[in-house]
Amino acid sequence: MVSLDESLIARLKKGKNHFEVFVDPDGAFAFKRGDNLNIEDIIAVESVFYDARQGDHVAESVLQSTFETTDVMEIAKQIILHGEIQLTKEQRKHILEEKTRQVISIIAQNAMNPQTRTPHPPARIERAMEEAKVHIDPLKAVDEQVTIVMKAIRPIIPIRFEEVDIVVKIPSDYASKAYGEISKFGTLLKNEWQNDGSWVAVVKIPAGLQNDFYGLVNHLTKGDAETKLL
Repeated sequence: MVSLDESLIARLKKGKNHFEVFVDPDGAFAFKRGDNLNIEDIIAVESVFYDARQGDHVAESVLQSTFETTDVMEIAKQIILHGEIQLTKEQRKHILEEKTRQVISIIAQNAMNPQTRTPHPPARIERAMEEAKVHIDPLKAVDEQVTIVMKAIRPIIPIRFEEVDIVVKIPSDYASKAYGEISKFGTLLKNEWQNDGSWVAVVKIPAGLQNDFYGLVNHLTKGDAETKLL
Protein backbone atom coordinates (compact mmCIF):
# COMPACT_ATOMS: atom_id res chain seq x y z
CA MET A 1 0.00 0.00 0.00
CA VAL A 2 1.01 3.60 -0.51
CA SER A 3 1.78 6.27 2.05
CA LEU A 4 -1.26 8.01 3.48
CA ASP A 5 0.64 11.32 3.44
CA GLU A 6 1.04 11.09 -0.35
CA SER A 7 -2.48 9.89 -1.07
CA LEU A 8 -5.61 11.70 -2.22
CA ILE A 9 -9.30 10.87 -2.17
CA ALA A 10 -11.32 9.03 -4.81
CA ARG A 11 -15.06 9.59 -4.37
CA LEU A 12 -18.20 8.00 -5.81
CA LYS A 13 -21.81 8.99 -5.18
CA LYS A 14 -24.33 6.16 -5.10
CA GLY A 15 -27.84 6.94 -4.00
CA LYS A 16 -27.76 9.48 -1.17
CA ASN A 17 -24.24 8.61 -0.02
CA HIS A 18 -20.71 9.49 -1.01
CA PHE A 19 -18.15 6.71 -0.70
CA GLU A 20 -14.47 7.57 -0.44
CA VAL A 21 -11.11 5.78 -0.41
CA PHE A 22 -7.54 7.01 -0.06
CA VAL A 23 -5.52 6.32 -3.23
CA ASP A 24 -2.12 6.90 -4.79
CA PRO A 25 -2.54 9.74 -7.35
CA ASP A 26 -0.51 8.33 -10.24
CA GLY A 27 -1.72 4.78 -9.67
CA ALA A 28 -5.37 5.81 -9.50
CA PHE A 29 -5.19 7.89 -12.67
CA ALA A 30 -3.41 5.04 -14.49
CA PHE A 31 -5.94 2.48 -13.26
CA LYS A 32 -8.81 4.75 -14.28
CA ARG A 33 -7.53 5.00 -17.86
CA GLY A 34 -7.19 1.23 -18.13
CA ASP A 35 -3.62 0.36 -17.11
CA ASN A 36 -3.25 -3.15 -15.69
CA LEU A 37 -2.32 -2.42 -12.07
CA ASN A 38 -2.93 -4.23 -8.78
CA ILE A 39 -5.50 -2.35 -6.75
CA GLU A 40 -3.55 -3.28 -3.59
CA ASP A 41 -0.70 -1.08 -4.85
CA ILE A 42 -3.03 1.91 -5.22
CA ILE A 43 -5.02 1.91 -1.99
CA ALA A 44 -3.50 3.71 1.00
CA VAL A 45 -6.01 2.53 3.62
CA GLU A 46 -8.03 -0.67 3.38
CA SER A 47 -11.29 1.03 4.33
CA VAL A 48 -14.23 2.77 2.70
CA PHE A 49 -15.41 6.06 4.19
CA TYR A 50 -18.35 8.42 3.99
CA ASP A 51 -15.83 11.19 4.77
CA ALA A 52 -12.24 10.01 4.47
CA ARG A 53 -10.68 13.05 6.12
CA GLN A 54 -12.93 12.68 9.15
CA GLY A 55 -12.36 8.92 9.29
CA ASP A 56 -16.10 8.25 8.99
CA HIS A 57 -16.18 4.53 8.07
CA VAL A 58 -19.01 2.89 6.12
CA ALA A 59 -20.63 -0.10 7.81
CA GLU A 60 -20.31 -3.47 6.07
CA SER A 61 -24.09 -3.74 5.86
CA VAL A 62 -24.21 -0.51 3.84
CA LEU A 63 -21.39 -1.68 1.57
CA GLN A 64 -23.20 -4.96 0.97
CA SER A 65 -26.51 -3.31 0.14
CA THR A 66 -24.89 -0.68 -2.10
CA PHE A 67 -22.10 -2.59 -3.86
CA GLU A 68 -23.30 -6.18 -3.31
CA THR A 69 -19.95 -6.99 -1.69
CA THR A 70 -17.94 -6.04 1.38
CA ASP A 71 -14.61 -6.58 -0.36
CA VAL A 72 -12.85 -3.23 0.04
CA MET A 73 -10.58 -3.80 -2.95
CA GLU A 74 -13.49 -4.56 -5.28
CA ILE A 75 -15.37 -1.53 -3.99
CA ALA A 76 -12.26 0.63 -4.41
CA LYS A 77 -12.05 -0.44 -8.05
CA GLN A 78 -15.62 0.76 -8.63
CA ILE A 79 -14.97 4.05 -6.84
CA ILE A 80 -11.83 4.77 -8.89
CA LEU A 81 -13.30 3.68 -12.22
CA HIS A 82 -16.70 5.31 -11.90
CA GLY A 83 -16.08 8.14 -9.47
CA GLU A 84 -13.85 11.20 -9.39
CA ILE A 85 -10.44 11.80 -7.86
CA GLN A 86 -10.28 14.76 -5.52
CA LEU A 87 -7.15 16.93 -5.64
CA THR A 88 -6.33 19.46 -2.97
CA LYS A 89 -4.81 22.74 -4.10
CA GLU A 90 -1.40 21.62 -2.86
CA GLN A 91 -1.68 18.19 -4.49
CA ARG A 92 -2.76 19.71 -7.78
CA LYS A 93 0.18 22.12 -7.68
CA HIS A 94 2.66 19.34 -6.83
CA ILE A 95 1.39 17.00 -9.57
CA LEU A 96 1.30 19.84 -12.09
CA GLU A 97 4.91 20.84 -11.35
CA GLU A 98 6.14 17.24 -11.47
CA LYS A 99 4.37 16.43 -14.74
CA THR A 100 5.61 19.66 -16.31
CA ARG A 101 9.19 18.68 -15.41
CA GLN A 102 8.63 15.19 -16.83
CA VAL A 103 7.22 16.50 -20.12
CA ILE A 104 10.07 18.97 -20.57
CA SER A 105 12.65 16.30 -19.69
CA ILE A 106 11.25 13.78 -22.20
CA ILE A 107 11.20 16.37 -24.98
CA ALA A 108 14.69 17.65 -24.15
CA GLN A 109 16.12 14.12 -24.17
CA ASN A 110 14.47 12.92 -27.37
CA ALA A 111 14.01 15.96 -29.61
CA MET A 112 16.34 18.24 -31.51
CA ASN A 113 16.45 21.29 -33.76
CA PRO A 114 16.35 19.73 -37.26
CA GLN A 115 18.00 22.83 -38.73
CA THR A 116 21.13 22.60 -36.58
CA ARG A 117 20.84 18.95 -35.48
CA THR A 118 21.48 20.03 -31.91
CA PRO A 119 19.38 19.52 -28.77
CA HIS A 120 17.05 22.13 -27.35
CA PRO A 121 17.91 23.03 -23.72
CA PRO A 122 15.04 22.46 -21.26
CA ALA A 123 14.80 26.21 -20.61
CA ARG A 124 14.16 26.86 -24.30
CA ILE A 125 11.43 24.24 -24.37
CA GLU A 126 9.84 25.74 -21.27
CA ARG A 127 9.88 29.24 -22.82
CA ALA A 128 8.29 27.88 -25.99
CA MET A 129 5.54 26.26 -23.89
CA GLU A 130 4.88 29.57 -22.17
CA GLU A 131 4.79 31.43 -25.49
CA ALA A 132 2.46 28.82 -26.99
CA LYS A 133 0.28 29.07 -23.87
CA VAL A 134 0.11 25.28 -23.64
CA HIS A 135 -0.92 24.01 -20.24
CA ILE A 136 -0.21 20.69 -18.56
CA ASP A 137 -3.23 18.77 -17.29
CA PRO A 138 -2.46 17.11 -13.93
CA LEU A 139 -4.99 14.36 -14.69
CA LYS A 140 -3.63 13.28 -18.08
CA ALA A 141 -0.79 10.85 -18.74
CA VAL A 142 2.67 12.32 -19.38
CA ASP A 143 3.09 10.57 -22.75
CA GLU A 144 -0.21 11.98 -23.98
CA GLN A 145 0.81 15.49 -22.96
CA VAL A 146 4.22 15.22 -24.62
CA THR A 147 2.37 14.84 -27.93
CA ILE A 148 0.15 17.83 -27.16
CA VAL A 149 3.12 20.02 -26.17
CA MET A 150 5.18 19.05 -29.22
CA LYS A 151 2.31 20.06 -31.52
CA ALA A 152 1.88 23.37 -29.67
CA ILE A 153 5.55 24.44 -29.69
CA ARG A 154 6.45 23.47 -33.27
CA PRO A 155 5.26 26.87 -34.59
CA ILE A 156 7.48 28.52 -31.96
CA ILE A 157 10.75 26.59 -32.36
CA PRO A 158 11.98 24.09 -34.98
CA ILE A 159 11.75 20.76 -33.18
CA ARG A 160 11.12 17.11 -33.82
CA PHE A 161 11.75 13.76 -32.23
CA GLU A 162 14.72 12.07 -33.81
CA GLU A 163 17.62 9.75 -33.16
CA VAL A 164 21.17 10.43 -34.32
CA ASP A 165 24.10 8.19 -35.19
CA ILE A 166 27.51 9.06 -33.75
CA VAL A 167 30.82 7.45 -34.66
CA VAL A 168 33.15 7.11 -31.69
CA LYS A 169 36.73 5.86 -31.58
CA ILE A 170 38.10 4.97 -28.16
CA PRO A 171 41.87 4.59 -27.64
CA SER A 172 43.10 1.21 -26.43
CA ASP A 173 43.90 2.49 -22.94
CA TYR A 174 40.21 3.16 -22.28
CA ALA A 175 38.46 0.83 -24.72
CA SER A 176 37.55 -2.05 -22.41
CA LYS A 177 35.93 0.13 -19.76
CA ALA A 178 34.30 2.47 -22.25
CA TYR A 179 32.72 -0.39 -24.18
CA GLY A 180 30.35 -1.30 -21.38
CA GLU A 181 29.31 2.25 -20.52
CA ILE A 182 28.74 3.31 -24.13
CA SER A 183 26.88 0.09 -24.95
CA LYS A 184 24.40 0.87 -22.17
CA PHE A 185 23.95 4.48 -23.29
CA GLY A 186 22.64 3.75 -26.80
CA THR A 187 22.21 1.13 -29.53
CA LEU A 188 25.39 -0.14 -31.15
CA LEU A 189 24.99 -0.14 -34.93
CA LYS A 190 28.66 -0.93 -35.52
CA ASN A 191 31.18 -2.47 -33.19
CA GLU A 192 34.78 -3.10 -34.26
CA TRP A 193 37.99 -3.72 -32.36
CA GLN A 194 41.06 -2.44 -34.18
CA ASN A 195 44.50 -4.08 -34.41
CA ASP A 196 45.98 -1.44 -32.12
CA GLY A 197 43.43 -2.27 -29.39
CA SER A 198 41.23 0.75 -29.98
CA TRP A 199 37.49 0.38 -30.35
CA VAL A 200 35.30 1.97 -33.04
CA ALA A 201 31.52 2.04 -32.81
CA VAL A 202 28.51 3.71 -34.35
CA VAL A 203 26.01 4.48 -31.62
CA LYS A 204 22.36 5.45 -32.11
CA ILE A 205 20.99 7.70 -29.34
CA PRO A 206 18.04 10.07 -28.80
CA ALA A 207 18.95 13.39 -30.39
CA GLY A 208 18.52 15.33 -27.17
CA LEU A 209 21.16 13.28 -25.37
CA GLN A 210 24.07 14.29 -27.60
CA ASN A 211 25.70 16.54 -25.02
CA ASP A 212 25.32 13.87 -22.34
CA PHE A 213 26.90 11.31 -24.66
CA TYR A 214 29.86 13.52 -25.48
CA GLY A 215 30.29 14.24 -21.79
CA LEU A 216 30.35 10.52 -21.01
CA VAL A 217 32.90 9.79 -23.74
CA ASN A 218 35.17 12.61 -22.55
CA HIS A 219 34.90 11.43 -18.97
CA LEU A 220 35.75 7.83 -19.88
CA THR A 221 38.73 8.78 -22.04
CA LYS A 222 39.93 11.97 -20.35
CA GLY A 223 39.10 13.78 -23.59
CA ASP A 224 41.24 11.46 -25.68
CA ALA A 225 38.54 10.09 -28.03
CA GLU A 226 37.26 10.91 -31.49
CA THR A 227 33.57 11.45 -32.26
CA LYS A 228 31.65 12.40 -35.36
CA LEU A 229 27.95 13.04 -35.90
CA LEU A 230 26.74 11.21 -39.00
